[in-house]
Amino acid sequence: MRIVLVGPPGAGKGTQAAFLAKNLSIPHISTGDLFRANISQGTELGKQAKAFMDAGDLVPDEVTIGMAKDRMEQSDAVNGFLLDGFPRNVSQAEALDVMLQAEGMKLDAVLDLEVEEDEVVKRIAGRRICRNDSSHVFHVTYAPAKTAGVCDTCGGELYQRGDDSEATVRNRLEVYHTQTEPIIDYYKAQGLLVTIPALGEVADVTKRAMDALKK
Repeated sequence: MRIVLVGPPGAGKGTQAAFLAKNLSIPHISTGDLFRANISQGTELGKQAKAFMDAGDLVPDEVTIGMAKDRMEQSDAVNGFLLDGFPRNVSQAEALDVMLQAEGMKLDAVLDLEVEEDEVVKRIAGRRICRNDSSHVFHVTYAPAKTAGVCDTCGGELYQRGDDSEATVRNRLEVYHTQTEPIIDYYKAQGLLVTIPALGEVADVTKRAMDALKK
């Protein structure tokens, strides 16, 4: 299957992508991984991306599209893939259609993880990270530490990252509404959109998505 996963920040895309890709036996292709791999390997596209990033500029669509194209042409993606973070706007969605059509392929579904904006803010702004080990993550509501502000695992101080503040989260949501949300209508017009309520346990959301794909 060839699937695109969309949804606002905090919807759980990365988590769901990993579970769905495993269940469907297809590679999970995320833009974050693409950028890290291309930059660390020193590819031409990686060098271009790094130059823009170092200058504080957005990486142009054509660079992101080129990375995605290279990745989708690898042998493990012959029978399908799950795209997470790409396409990020309508221009990228149109470019993806052109790429797939050139290979005689098409998308099977676009899964839209639906979460209310206030829930997104609550999820992200409530995160607390251990200063000693960033893999120790807590949440003031959903996974609180036994002692407020203290890591259960090592006793380190828990803090809120700057990009997890409510103001930053709401700004990220505004960017999502402006740049990415229009692809929902784009794919809805193609009859590909499947909306998945993303509240509840991770396993429950995965089951909803798998059940929807079977239909």
